[in-house]
Amino acid sequence: MGIAPAPDTSQLKKGLKQRHLTMLSLGGVIGAGLFVGSSAIIAEAGPLACITYAITGLIVLLVMRMLGEMAAAKPSTGSFTDYARMAFGPLAGFTTGWLYWYFWVIVVGFEAVVGGQIINKWIPALPVWAIALGLMVIMTLINLMSVGAFGEAEYWFAGIKVVAIVAFISISLLFVLGLWPGADIDFSNLTAHDGLFPNGISTLFVGVVVVIFSMTGVEVVTVAAAESAEPAKAIRKAVNSVVFRILAFFVISTFLIAIIVPWNTVVPGESPFVTALDRVGIPGAADLLTLVILVAVLSVLNSGLYTSSRLLFVMGARGDAPRWMSATNKRGVPVKGILSCTVVGYGCVVLSALWPDTVFLFLINASGAVFLFVYFMICISELKLRRQWERENPGILQFRMWLYPGLPILVTLAIVTVLVSMGIRDQNRVELIQGVAVWAALVVIYFIRKRLRPSGSDSATDVPDAPHSAEFEIATGVGSVDPIPHADVRTSSPSETPPRTR
Repeated sequence: MGIAPAPDTSQLKKGLKQRHLTMLSLGGVIGAGLFVGSSAIIAEAGPLACITYAITGLIVLLVMRMLGEMAAAKPSTGSFTDYARMAFGPLAGFTTGWLYWYFWVIVVGFEAVVGGQIINKWIPALPVWAIALGLMVIMTLINLMSVGAFGEAEYWFAGIKVVAIVAFISISLLFVLGLWPGADIDFSNLTAHDGLFPNGISTLFVGVVVVIFSMTGVEVVTVAAAESAEPAKAIRKAVNSVVFRILAFFVISTFLIAIIVPWNTVVPGESPFVTALDRVGIPGAADLLTLVILVAVLSVLNSGLYTSSRLLFVMGARGDAPRWMSATNKRGVPVKGILSCTVVGYGCVVLSALWPDTVFLFLINASGAVFLFVYFMICISELKLRRQWERENPGILQFRMWLYPGLPILVTLAIVTVLVSMGIRDQNRVELIQGVAVWAALVVIYFIRKRLRPSGSDSATDVPDAPHSAEFEIATGVGSVDPIPHADVRTSSPSETPPRTR
């Protein structure tokens, strides 16, 4: 039984600065799921939709804490894919890694299409597919330049998103407090339209199924941390700042919207941020937000290519992907890995043009549940490995998950509950079924691959202990995005249930 050599992360250049990581940690969670997708939650849960975001944020925080505990105890370039392998064997590592890769590359293709839709609204003469391909080429070139180019692009993308949400919160707060010209203090919208819980308290919990996808991306900084000078510091900082980011960007903003705008006037698919700014009296709010959403789309494209290529880099060294995926050029860029990911992205653009309602729709729907499977694997890996590691080395855990094992079990059950809820809800059932189909296909591929490989050649069977250098900190985390279904932030058919959004 062979032992997989740790990927030599010294091949990757430490080209990311602390300011890149700081802005990534702040802006990575802000996407179209907040700017547009929040409309569906407010319309369903009512004026206290912010509670749904708070509940979901707590789940994400605890999952991050569990991942952070494992990363601090045994830093591993393969992150949760390696922890799944340590806990449950090579099949778990193989399927978890490829599920996560699948999630990212499909999102990359979809975001390119969404970006094409947005720009097509401004330049109708250009077809959506041509714009999407152009965006893919631009982001591919940025990623091929160097990790520093990726970091600089993401720094400005994230900066624009952070400025936009901070500006919205500041203006809305002045309006709510009666400090804005022509505004009075008025909280009647919280209770005037059938009370605080117009559709029942249960809707606050049901909405978690949709909201959890909009919060993927809080861990994207852990992906980039491996190519920075102080990866361990960046990871701990990212984990500890999750609460602040979710509180500031999701809970506060949705609560302010509920005060400014009657919840029953919010239309799913139309941005409640635009509606609130119109109520405040900000001219051109729709155009400004459309521009911000385009920036969010480009940010996801950029991060998606980076993250998926680095995962291939890890899996190539583990033996779960072709070895050449781990090759880098003189700038420390895994060129072949990036190009492999873009091929899938280009394929998704073509599929969206040829078969938008069949093949392409299947790929997108399946990616939703795939992300939750990854979260589930993080939870059960921590539950098993913590006890094992403490028995082997009592002093190994320096960054602990709280109230073990009770709280980790509750978090795991919460993830299972969300998956079960997807199976119960008509709007989400197809996502769960198709996600399970992708997982089952990977299991079959694993056993076919194992049977075809010569005996003893499975170099990914075992995972070595953590490398002895801080350079070998975690290089992959969970991040993502749920793309917006329409480029127009104003219009969407109210009769259609809006797809999950990031």
